[in-house]
Amino acid sequence: MRVVVPFAAETPKTRLESVLTPAERGAISRAMLADVLSAIVGAGHEPRIVSTAPLDLETLELPSEVTASTSVTVDARPLTEAVNARLPGSGARDDMDDDPDAVAVVMADLALATPDALEALLSTDADVAIAPGRGGGTNALVVRHPEFFVDYHGCSYLDHREIAREVGASLETIDSFRLATDIDEPSDLVEVLVHGRETDRAPACLRGFGFELDDHDGRVAIARSDQVPK
Repeated sequence: MRVVVPFAAETPKTRLESVLTPAERGAISRAMLADVLSAIVGAGHEPRIVSTAPLDLETLELPSEVTASTSVTVDARPLTEAVNARLPGSGARDDMDDDPDAVAVVMADLALATPDALEALLSTDADVAIAPGRGGGTNALVVRHPEFFVDYHGCSYLDHREIAREVGASLETIDSFRLATDIDEPSDLVEVLVHGRETDRAPACLRGFGFELDDHDGRVAIARSDQVPK
């Protein structure tokens, strides 16, 4: 199975600009990408990054087995177009592969993804399997039907369900907290510190920036250590 990981290498995570500098946004994006790649390899698959700009895997400081299993293709097209070019039936020949029977698409900001969570998605038999995100997005999916295509605009989860129905594809929805949690807004960073594993890069990256959990007002938030009331 081809496992595609789209990655916005330039100006990543702009919705985090209220709490992170541009350099910090780049660092946390790469940390989350590294965690996603490690989870994919841990699930027994080889990730293929589709990056909007050249990306040096050495800068991710991945374990050698993850680096050896990962490839990078540069594609500056919008997300929907770049993904559709790699789905079954597209006739794509990127990385010198024949047209695949099944393609998975896993977003690069799923900081809580684990091999077990991904395997629950990747092992389905449905023509289309979707792991929806909070708010109606599509965080990961597996496509086996040659007529299915993606459209990541708007409420993509509902759109993808409708596309599957229209092309006659069987559909399975994967209910997974870890795959549903994508990191877009400052409030999402709480989940990284609460649920991130000790071996994950993303929580270590945030702590390196001086972030910690702040629950002084009865709700858990995230703040720089020098901003948290003692």
